[in-house]
Amino acid sequence: MEQQLAQLKAQLAKARAAQAADAGKAVAGLAKDAAKAAAALKAAQSKLAAASKKKTPGSAKVVAAAKAAVAAAKKDAAAAKAAVAAAKKEAAAAKAAAKLAAAHDKAVAKAEGAVAKRLKASAKKAAVKTKAAEKKAAAKAKVAAKKAAAKAKAAAKKQAVKAKAAAKKAALKKKVADKKAAVKAKAAAKKAAVKAKAAAKKTAAKAKAAAKKTAAKAKKAPAVKKAVAKKAPAAKKAPAAKKAVAKKAPAAKKAPAAKKAVAKKPAGAAPAKRGRKPKAAAPAA
Repeated sequence: MEQQLAQLKAQLAKARAAQAADAGKAVAGLAKDAAKAAAALKAAQSKLAAASKKKTPGSAKVVAAAKAAVAAAKKDAAAAKAAVAAAKKEAAAAKAAAKLAAAHDKAVAKAEGAVAKRLKASAKKAAVKTKAAEKKAAAKAKVAAKKAAAKAKAAAKKQAVKAKAAAKKAALKKKVADKKAAVKAKAAAKKAAVKAKAAAKKTAAKAKAAAKKTAAKAKKAPAVKKAVAKKAPAAKKAPAAKKAVAKKAPAAKKAPAAKKAVAKKPAGAAPAKRGRKPKAAAPAA
């Protein structure tokens, strides 16, 4: 658009220059015509003077014709002079207009140059300002990124320390739990061993008591047979023996209670020695 405007301005300046040149040419042509008209007027005037000097019968007609020619030549000379003046005036106006237009174009070009220079300086200043702002923003972003990285690093370090502490705590807790479980298992094993030992001891005592009882029974068996053989005639006393046996029968029921008492005794304690049971009456023969 600016290029087209510059072209139009150049064309207008050329047209104005051409118009001024044409006006100058027209003035020169009209000046020639005016000079011719002035020469014709002078010639007519000369003829009139020559005719006026002659004193002949037909000289009056010649003088009248010369006077008419002089008047016509004067008229033509005046018209030519007026045309030259008008052409000069027009040429001067065209020249002044061209000069004014040239001055205006020069002023406009100067103003445009100043505006362009100012715009260029403003653009340069804006570019410098933009560059500085971008540099500042980049520096700010770099600092922010560095700060964020440091923060993330600190957070990761803190998290790692926390995780390490948690792992250490969990390991310690597990160790304590394992130790506690081991102590518990050891105590349970010890208790079970003591219980098993006590049970074995109790079983051995029972077996020993049973063996002793069996031996005592075996030892007393012949004496009982003898007593039975001697007391055979007293058949009527058999019911009394049965009663004694019946009365002593509840003692056998007390055996579970004795067993409970033995079971309640602390582990490791020796079982109490049992006394001999009263002899049961021999059944009647």
